[in-house]
Amino acid sequence: MMDLNLSVEKLKNVGARNLPRLHKLGIKTLRDLLWHLPARYDDYSQIVPIADLALDQKATIQGTVVKIDSRRIFPRRLVIIEAIIEDDSGSIKAVWFNQPYIATTLTEGTRVSLAGAIKLDKRGLYLASPSYEKLHQDDYLAYHLTHTHGLIPTYPETEGVTSKYLRFLIKPILSELNIPDHLSEESRTRNGLIGLTTALQKIHYPLTLAEADQARERLAFDDLLLFQIKALLERRKINQLKSPAIPFDKELVTDLIKHLPFELTKDQKISAWEILKDLGRSYPMNRLMEGDVGSGKTVVALIAAVQAAKAGYQTVFMAPTEVLACQHMETIRNLIAHTNIEVGLLTSSTAWTTYSLGKKTEIKNRIARGDTKIIIGTHALIQKDVAFDKLALVVIDEQHRFGVNQRAALIKHSSSELVPHLLSMTATPIPRTLALTIYGDLDISIIKEKPKNRQKIITRIVPPSGRQEAHQFIRSEVKAGRQVFVICPRIELAVQTPDNAEQSTRGKAKSQMKFLLADMKAVQEEYKKLSELVFPDLKVAMLHGKMKPKEKNEIMSRFKEGFADILVSTSVIEVGIDIPNATIMMIENADHFGLAQLHQFRGRIGRGEHQSTCLLFTSGAEKTSNQRLKALVATDDGFLLAEKDMAIRGPGEFFGTGQSGLPDLAMAALANVELIKKSRAEARLILTEDQNLTKHPELKQQLLRFQSIIHFE
Repeated sequence: MMDLNLSVEKLKNVGARNLPRLHKLGIKTLRDLLWHLPARYDDYSQIVPIADLALDQKATIQGTVVKIDSRRIFPRRLVIIEAIIEDDSGSIKAVWFNQPYIATTLTEGTRVSLAGAIKLDKRGLYLASPSYEKLHQDDYLAYHLTHTHGLIPTYPETEGVTSKYLRFLIKPILSELNIPDHLSEESRTRNGLIGLTTALQKIHYPLTLAEADQARERLAFDDLLLFQIKALLERRKINQLKSPAIPFDKELVTDLIKHLPFELTKDQKISAWEILKDLGRSYPMNRLMEGDVGSGKTVVALIAAVQAAKAGYQTVFMAPTEVLACQHMETIRNLIAHTNIEVGLLTSSTAWTTYSLGKKTEIKNRIARGDTKIIIGTHALIQKDVAFDKLALVVIDEQHRFGVNQRAALIKHSSSELVPHLLSMTATPIPRTLALTIYGDLDISIIKEKPKNRQKIITRIVPPSGRQEAHQFIRSEVKAGRQVFVICPRIELAVQTPDNAEQSTRGKAKSQMKFLLADMKAVQEEYKKLSELVFPDLKVAMLHGKMKPKEKNEIMSRFKEGFADILVSTSVIEVGIDIPNATIMMIENADHFGLAQLHQFRGRIGRGEHQSTCLLFTSGAEKTSNQRLKALVATDDGFLLAEKDMAIRGPGEFFGTGQSGLPDLAMAALANVELIKKSRAEARLILTEDQNLTKHPELKQQLLRFQSIIHFE
């Protein structure tokens, strides 16, 4: 059996010079090398007669070197190697740059196999910098060639480590490869999968693309299976913890719903019931509530918080920004004004409760004593000097999954030994099957319906030729008393990151600062253009990421109170801001954004009684055919748009690979719903029959390795 933990420095042809370069690619062991998978394949499976070659074709030829020369061009210090290759049908020139050794390697009379692109110069067709291999007399049509025949793998590279070098290292290993398979034969048969050794051989050197897909499916299944097993074990661990069991109080919930200024949708009622049932159990709730923009997730969470408060417990609402925390405070305070439940707000710059406008110290004391039952805030709630009395429920309103760490921090600050229940909320709709993969250890509640009072938003694509008309429409809406959001184009920056896989804190901060400065500049330019040139007669305000929280809050408050007609903002500022009088969402360079983000922007309007319009400004006439924008015009169903967005951009971009905890191969496989279902079913079956994986030692080893390298938040 081959030792996959063998250091690559022990391999032949890995010298001291190449070792740090391989490490840069994350290749430290034989396992790393074998799992450094091709990004694509060049198809050189057909050997083409020279006479049949065509311009821009990628082709393999096999023939004899009849002439080869090298010449040096001064002052550029450029060495050009030119060879004439001949077969039975004709001859063609091959050209290489700055590789003088080729002239002594491919001497006249050498039989060669060449693979590359066919280009044209003033003297005719030629092969541009082709890969080459010598042919022996008995393998003129050799199928064992590494670089010039068959489906040739192209790998992720770095300076000094080319695909040719990686092929040179990997191919000899494959012929001797024999490694234990952590999946049993029954498991492979049940799921229609090939063996692990075969999968690795076929993914690096497949005979057909179908073989490559078969190999990729097996390896993706492995990652998905390990992820599912990890999630199920996490769930089991959570279920062994103790939480306060809060019994369902029908009279209380009925009274609260009766006092709401709107009727709950069917989805809201179902989600509320699922959450209330979870609260009644003595182990922690671990639930994700997915709800489209404006679907009313906060009020569902509030029902649970009120029941906890009446039972004598505290609830924390964590928001990603101060602006949203303040908005939650205002919403929740208004919705439960008929009760005597004390609500408090605690952020880095603000602190107050419904009963006290005192200093932060006083507010923290009220929280510590248990006087304040519902506490709303940002990460300021996790500070060392914040203590809770009887914390029973943590509600995290954040698009990305960061609940485990935050809950752990909050538990430390609670005087109770019981673990609080966790409810995460996301406004990014994710199809249920995919959510079960990304958030495998969470139960899922989905709110698809919009409240009955929400109007359908008109969405229009505006090409450059339609700008003037759109500006006139915006002016007429403002004159009628309405307000406008303007989202600036996203700034793309090539940020230099450290060589190591994980950025340093300083590196991250530097990168973030660059983006903030770029976004600030974009906003300032847009603000100047709109306030001075386009709408000099209107009141324009701006908001960007470099502003201090207090300044942001002030600008949002003044906009909400009507002191500005138009608010120009970056794309990274608040999702979920509630300004009922804002009826226009104008998005510059809309074709630069993903569907999910565009849908989020659109969800900021349409919250009042007036008809709302979303204007998608494009940078060129041809952009009007952008399929993402057309999808946005066609539907306001966030779940349908999420599926389209993932199909267009790919799962990696949709979820954000780093945020999911999934490796690249499994991330790409998220488009394969059947494979997800299979991996989940197999994980359940394995753990049902062997809960500690004692009968699956190889799989247990794989899981330990997987847990050590994959980041679970």
